[in-house]
Amino acid sequence: MFARGVSAPAPAAAMAPAASDLKLGKKVNEGKTKEVYELPDIPGCVLMQSKDQITAGNAARKDRMEGKAAISNTTTSCVFQLLQEAGIKTAFVRKQSDTAFIAAHCEMIPIEWVCRRIATGSFLKRNPGVKEGYKFYPPKIEMFFKDDANNDPQWSEEQIIEAKFCFAGLTIGQTEVDIMSRSTQAIFEILEKAWQPQNCTLVDLKIEFGVNVLTKEIVLADVIDNDSWRLWPAGDRSQQKDKQSYRDLKEVTPEALQMVKRNFEWVSERVELLLKTKSQGRVVVLMGSSSDLSHCEKIKKACATFGIPCELRVTSAHKGPDETLRIKAEYEGDGIPTVFVAVAGRSNGLGPVMSGNTAYPVVNCPPLSADWGTQDVWSSLRLPSGLSCPTTLSPEGAAQFAAQIFGLNNHLVWAKLRSNMLNTWISLKQADKKLRECSL
Repeated sequence: MFARGVSAPAPAAAMAPAASDLKLGKKVNEGKTKEVYELPDIPGCVLMQSKDQITAGNAARKDRMEGKAAISNTTTSCVFQLLQEAGIKTAFVRKQSDTAFIAAHCEMIPIEWVCRRIATGSFLKRNPGVKEGYKFYPPKIEMFFKDDANNDPQWSEEQIIEAKFCFAGLTIGQTEVDIMSRSTQAIFEILEKAWQPQNCTLVDLKIEFGVNVLTKEIVLADVIDNDSWRLWPAGDRSQQKDKQSYRDLKEVTPEALQMVKRNFEWVSERVELLLKTKSQGRVVVLMGSSSDLSHCEKIKKACATFGIPCELRVTSAHKGPDETLRIKAEYEGDGIPTVFVAVAGRSNGLGPVMSGNTAYPVVNCPPLSADWGTQDVWSSLRLPSGLSCPTTLSPEGAAQFAAQIFGLNNHLVWAKLRSNMLNTWISLKQADKKLRECSL
């Protein structure tokens, strides 16, 4: 089976032929709502072709919905683009046509991972006494073994480990289960945050993982479309726009299917907005001397990884305080939210002077020298009363501090921060596994 899930397209995929020239190989898999084809001209990749079909109850209910393939493909492509740009490893390579996309070839792990913020649906049936609307903090993770004949039974972590699955040469053990569990929560939280500016509540989410046959990595795979989640505009279940509106139909009529289709179209139109933000922000780095430029360029480079514009200026609060305050006023006057980073060695006057004269956030990032650093740092740490400019010695830390401020109102920046947390955790988990294997 196949899915998408690489943080960057494979080299061959980057040189993929145009849509009209794409040669399809054999059909390698077919599900209820999609088909998967080999791509002979793009080694390591497959084509995921959506169908105009909607199902419920493991296909106990099944109907043709004209246009659903294009709707689902748009939704999936936008969602995976959002996650991939944030730093989540996915199998998605690129959208190929209105109804298909190219993905990395993966061997699929037959577990559905469900993340819930609000109790509803099957959770209520399996947990009598819990009222609909109960909220989970943190989100609740559940696993279900993909087995249509037995209605996808719920599994525990222990059952997954004891199954001793092996895909593309990777055995699924405790480390891999932990990675999928952590990833599921992070992916849910990123999408939850992305939907909030649309005043839409992500209630729950169902995803699948695969093992990339080339990289041997676990990646987010399959699809995330309107069949994969529950979405409640304004947090109101009666306004639901997801596949539950199809499941709840007492009778499937042409009129009822049109209502469901309108819901799916509503989602596909708005999902493109997840890739944008109305929030603005920038970092302005003030350096006391051009000799600090290399230190400041590291801050600018780190800001770029979060998608935050960064400007560099030279000014001295000791030698030209009037010019320092003029530059400050220049950035205060255009209405763009700004974080100032003060880079000054020896005696840091920039940070305290800026902090005492602006309501915008200021952070010190002094370029300390080996000879005098332990003495110079006190000019950044010991401030007069009424001032508040925290100090970080790391240029990357200064950029992250700014990103955490902007991320409060910018879901794209927040997504990168959340993904960084996940990827750091995964790298530590994998390093520990490798060390233990070497010890054995």
